[in-house]
Amino acid sequence: MKKALLFLTAICFMSCKEIIVEKDLVVKTNEDKFVFASWAHARGTFDASKWETKLASYDSLGISELLIGGSPEFYEKLIPLASEKNIKIHAWMWTLNRPNDTIANKHPEWYAVNRAGKNSLEYRAYVDYYQWLSPFHPDARAHIKNNVRRLSKIEGLASIHLDYVRYVDVILGKDLQPKYNLVQSTEMPEYDYGYHPIAREGFKAIFGKDPQDFDHPELSTEWRQYRLNAVSSLVNELVKIAHDSNQKMTAAVFPFPEMSRQMVRQAWDDWNLDAAYPMVYNNFYRENVNWIGFAIEQGVNDVNFPLYAGLYSPALADPKDLEKAIRLVKEKGAQGVSIFTADNLSKEQKAVFIKLKEEFNDE
Repeated sequence: MKKALLFLTAICFMSCKEIIVEKDLVVKTNEDKFVFASWAHARGTFDASKWETKLASYDSLGISELLIGGSPEFYEKLIPLASEKNIKIHAWMWTLNRPNDTIANKHPEWYAVNRAGKNSLEYRAYVDYYQWLSPFHPDARAHIKNNVRRLSKIEGLASIHLDYVRYVDVILGKDLQPKYNLVQSTEMPEYDYGYHPIAREGFKAIFGKDPQDFDHPELSTEWRQYRLNAVSSLVNELVKIAHDSNQKMTAAVFPFPEMSRQMVRQAWDDWNLDAAYPMVYNNFYRENVNWIGFAIEQGVNDVNFPLYAGLYSPALADPKDLEKAIRLVKEKGAQGVSIFTADNLSKEQKAVFIKLKEEFNDE
């Protein structure tokens, strides 16, 4: 009798073990699935038939996640439709750059200030929609937190996706500078932001120096880090708000942390994100496709959360380049790609998505 019981116990143990192993394999497969995503725009009032057509198109390309800008009401209508196609919806939120923000516009003191003493509501660097709030002003920070709280109430979001969570570009990409008749061999005062009076006062209280008086502020590692910390602390507070509501927090970021620090004062390797989407737009920097893999590899080595490579479709118009880029970022450790945007893909580019969707899903 004892032998029979031991035999049955052993069989039961082995069966349970097989079930557990099988379950773990399924979970691992889901986690390791390479994701195809796209940024998208809401554009106008919600039209269910239009979005059913768009979702079907995304689904045919293997796109299973959308990072889309819109109102809470828009998301509440879109999420049920998207779930029918097993497409996840992320709420794409412009964070510190807030063009035409009717609440913020009433408070000029909330806006970022450059080294020339001009605030971002009055002087708009590069383009008119650059209207940046200061991460140092407590009321501006509170306003941004309220924006996250509103999104946190939406059920079914894949994440709240932060964008423009940095300073104005102190240095533009090489390919962008000629478009503004610029040669940015130095950090020019009109594009060097973070000089809000609150920032200067706080820095002076610690170091006894006003950064406005520096002959070469770009050489002060303390002043750079002080500004980096203001954005990082804001992001991590936003992450906590999201997590307290059982929402995930992701962000679109510059290509890799060291580059981000230099170009836009963004230390995203200090952030408590659930995932990041480095925008490895190689043509902005006059770099080849191999650079995309290099940039992703740096990020993978610097952070302990998943990365999804942001690809710029016009830079990869040649379908061979697009395929090479996707394969490279997968090889370098990214969990997926997000294209800007799937709506603008050519027939040949779409064929690449379909091909790789089928190939990667069979792995």
